[in-house]
Amino acid sequence: MTTTEGIHPAEGPRRAESDPTLLLDFIEEREAIRLRREAGEPPPWTTNPIMAAWSFCNVRREHDRVTRWIAASWRAPNADHPDLWFAMAVARLVNWPDTLAALGWPVPWDRQHFVAVLGGRAGKTWGDAYNISNGGRSAPKVKVVAGVLNNLWNRRASLRPRVGDSLLEFHGRLRTCDGIGEFMSAQVVADVKYIAPLRSARDWMTFAASGPGSRRGLNRVLGRPKDAGWREEEWRAALRKLQNRIRPDLERIGLGDLHAQDLQNCLCEFDKHERFRLGEGKPKRRFTPRT
Repeated sequence: MTTTEGIHPAEGPRRAESDPTLLLDFIEEREAIRLRREAGEPPPWTTNPIMAAWSFCNVRREHDRVTRWIAASWRAPNADHPDLWFAMAVARLVNWPDTLAALGWPVPWDRQHFVAVLGGRAGKTWGDAYNISNGGRSAPKVKVVAGVLNNLWNRRASLRPRVGDSLLEFHGRLRTCDGIGEFMSAQVVADVKYIAPLRSARDWMTFAASGPGSRRGLNRVLGRPKDAGWREEEWRAALRKLQNRIRPDLERIGLGDLHAQDLQNCLCEFDKHERFRLGEGKPKRRFTPRT
């Protein structure tokens, strides 16, 4: 079990350049926490004080609570629907199961219903994982998101996943839509890749799109300044090299089938961990143990 007990956030061992050891330690311990928790062991599930105190996503995105709800409630029952991808866009732009349950299956799209349900909810409406801004507009968030979804729905015939598509090709079509962008398009891809036709995509294991956290995380692993810039294609190439390099270590800990989108997410979570450990900031959410 990895531990940083007794280490002040600004302290800790220095790593050599291009050394994935700390990333692998983080991945191994985060997966171990999940397994201990699912085995029914009592909390705390780690001696790492940062991981015990703050919320971190699972190694595999499919194990996260919101993803499990989306997969069981919307994706699996509607796996053959040609516009399941649109429902996944709705799911990720909202990203909160209670709200999605109140909304109901969103195909065919009904903008007025969406605005009425979300606009009329009391308490928590949106998930915390993705920051969906108003893009500088003064309209309420629900109307801005409804506008983004309306655009996707109107273009659905040209956006749907196609037989023979790569994940990169489907992602490229989605990201041309105003308001969804590169990162959120990748979140939709991450859900839709588990059903036909994208589950046969030739880049199923290797496709990923970067976000700010995963760019910083990869910089840390490669020994670069944490805020050094990347061109997207260069970042993807470096991620593939890292994926190949650490595959034997991932196989050793039972994660040999970790695809690039999950590795991208691990880099983002690793960056959160390192920011706190090195005194550069802290995660947004405290961890509240639930069995």
